[in-house]
Amino acid sequence: MLKSKNKILVIGANGQLGTPLTVALRAKYGHDNVIAADINLPADGQNYLPFELLNATDSAKLAFIVERYRITQIYHVAAILSAKGETKPIETWNVNMDGLFNVLDIMRSHHIDKAFFPSSIAVFGSNTPRHKTPQDTIRTPETVFGMSKVAGENWCSFYANRFQTDVRSVRFPGIVSFYDKTGGMITDYASDMINNAVKKGHYDCFLRANARLPMIFIDDAIRAIIELMDAPRSAISIRSSYNINAMSFTPAELATEIKKHLPEFAITYKSEEIKEQLPHHLTPKSDVRQYIADALPESVDDSQARKDWEWTAEYDLSHTVQVMIEQFKRKYNPPKPVFEEEKE
Repeated sequence: MLKSKNKILVIGANGQLGTPLTVALRAKYGHDNVIAADINLPADGQNYLPFELLNATDSAKLAFIVERYRITQIYHVAAILSAKGETKPIETWNVNMDGLFNVLDIMRSHHIDKAFFPSSIAVFGSNTPRHKTPQDTIRTPETVFGMSKVAGENWCSFYANRFQTDVRSVRFPGIVSFYDKTGGMITDYASDMINNAVKKGHYDCFLRANARLPMIFIDDAIRAIIELMDAPRSAISIRSSYNINAMSFTPAELATEIKKHLPEFAITYKSEEIKEQLPHHLTPKSDVRQYIADALPESVDDSQARKDWEWTAEYDLSHTVQVMIEQFKRKYNPPKPVFEEEKE
């Protein structure tokens, strides 16, 4: 653990990304130096202190927290995600954009050292090169979530260039995670498939068997954030958002890997039972998830991140599936406690 004068605020600390990020930052900087904040109370109560209730759109409450704890760094990971965002487009735009504006403005007014903003491969669209998507390329997203992330990237770049704010960002691929807070991203199917393989032995996939998407294991995702934020300011050449790459696979390839550990696992593909629909035929009741997935990259070029801050992923598909299955088995079949008399 570092002896640090930093006071860190994690906004969205109860979420899929915020939960492990808060744990990792507290391990690195000290428990009391990392303040968790979220719109909902944490499930583990006292163990999550220090904690503040915060709606990311509430600029006054954000300023109060920053002043109370003398915050020096902000990790802003609160957002409404892609699949859920399509059902509430205006709310998604307002939450995602107002929350970021509040962070950018507080950086200027309170002289925050640096901040982190997560972007996403959702910034790309169907007219973007899908294989090894370049760092700088066409960004015409086809979801409200992606639109908010493109705008966010541009605002981060604007504030960095105009006001010298040190805000840093990565474009996350799908995150494979054993935490329970999934369900907001198309790419969450991977975590759900492994979970269901362990729990039920079957998964009904909403994507086609050959729908290839880029992914990253949660441990690599958290490490990418921390390594980017630890990099010297002079090394950061991208002020919009860095591409990062780890692995790419299809639902069929993931299922094959799962079967190496769970041979009885069975999978069906729901999307192949649904007649293909053109975008203008989509209705609020349509399953738009395959349509959204078709606009995402299959892989991205992360050479700039590798060059600037020596980014490299540690988990491939095989290692990810192995760890995920171990975690879910432990969750559903926890080891029995060993009593003293049993040890003798």
